[in-house]
Amino acid sequence: MMQDMFLNSLSTLPLTNNVKSRAITAENPKGEKGAGGKAASHLGPSRKGSPCLRDVQPGETVTLCDIEGPGVIQHIWMTVTDQTDKNFFVLRDLVLRMYWDDEEHPSVVTPLGDFFCNGFGRGCQVNSLPIAVNPTRGFNSYFAMPFHKKAKITIENQHEGPIPALFYQIDYALHDELPKNTAYFHAKWNRQKITNKAEDYVIIDGIKGKGQYIGTYIGLATLERYWWGEGEVKMYLDGDTDYPTICGTGLEDYFGGAWSFASQENGRTVENTYCTPYLGYPYYSRHDEMVHNPYHNDDVPPMRGFYRWHILDPIRFEEELKVTVQQIGVYKNGLFERQDDVCSVAYWYQTEPHHPFEPIVDAKKRWPR
Repeated sequence: MMQDMFLNSLSTLPLTNNVKSRAITAENPKGEKGAGGKAASHLGPSRKGSPCLRDVQPGETVTLCDIEGPGVIQHIWMTVTDQTDKNFFVLRDLVLRMYWDDEEHPSVVTPLGDFFCNGFGRGCQVNSLPIAVNPTRGFNSYFAMPFHKKAKITIENQHEGPIPALFYQIDYALHDELPKNTAYFHAKWNRQKITNKAEDYVIIDGIKGKGQYIGTYIGLATLERYWWGEGEVKMYLDGDTDYPTICGTGLEDYFGGAWSFASQENGRTVENTYCTPYLGYPYYSRHDEMVHNPYHNDDVPPMRGFYRWHILDPIRFEEELKVTVQQIGVYKNGLFERQDDVCSVAYWYQTEPHHPFEPIVDAKKRWPR
C-alpha cells in the first residue's frame, strides 16, 4: 500500500491516502498551508503581489525551496525572462542544484536549460513524459524527487547581468514515511568542446551505489563534415572494464530514430525533428538558419539536441555505472573517427551517499560555439 501512495498514475488516482499536497512559489516560499498568494499588489491584498523573484544579481544564489520531509517533489515549473542587457546564453549561465537530506554535495548540478533538454543557451519546445517545454520557455519536470528528511533546490546566477524575473512553482507531497528502498534523484551535466579522436565521450562516470539510470540528453555541435551518428552508446555495469554489458548500434538508433533521421523532399535530404514520450530530437539549427539570430554570427556549426528516457527500460546497477558514446561518422569511403563538440545531462536514481561531482566549469566555458 505504501508503494501505491508513492506512485501516481491514472489507475491510482481513485485511491485515497494520507498524503498532503503542497506547493512553493515566490509568494509562498515555505509551502505553508493556507498561505498562498498573500502578497498585495496595487489591485489590493492577495492580488498577484509577488509572483516571482526579481533582480537576481550576478553571483547570487537563490533558494527555490527548503522542504522538511519525508516527501516527494512531483512537478517543477519555472521560467526566466530574456529581457536582460546581455541576454545571450542565460539558460547556460544559470546553474540548477538539488540537495537531499542535508547532504553537503548536491545530487543535481546542471545548467538550467540543459536540464530541460534546452541546450546551447537556446530554447526549443519539448513534448516528452518527464520533461515538457512549452511556449515560451515554460520549463516543466515531472521526475519524482523523493526525500526522507529535506529537499533543497537552488539556482545560481553566473550570468554577466541580473535576471529581472524568475518565476517558479514546485508541487510536492508530504508523506508519513517513504519505502525503505526509495532511491534519490540525480542529474549531472558534462561537456567536451572538442572530443579526442578514437576516445569515447563520457556522459557519466563515477556513479557509486545501487540504482537505475533513467535518461540522457545530448547536445551536439558538429565540427566535421559528413554523417556524425554512427557512435554507439555504452553502459559499463558493476565492474565492466574493457567492454560494456550494454552497447547500442548507433546514436540515431539510441534516440529511437533510423537512417540519419532523413527523408527526401523535392530532391533534398532533410533531417526530421520529433518529440515522443520517451525519446526525441527536438532541436536542429543549421548554418542557414543561424545567420539572422541572436548569436549575430554566420559561422555557427549545426547544432542538435536529443533526449532518451529509460522509464520503461531503466538500466539497473548494483554497485557502479559508467555511460559513454563513441564519436564515429561515415562517408563514401566508410567509417571514420570524428571530433565534435558534445554536451550531455545524465539522469539517474541511486542510494546515497553519492560520489561528489567535480565543480561545474565557469559560465563562459559552457557557452556554445
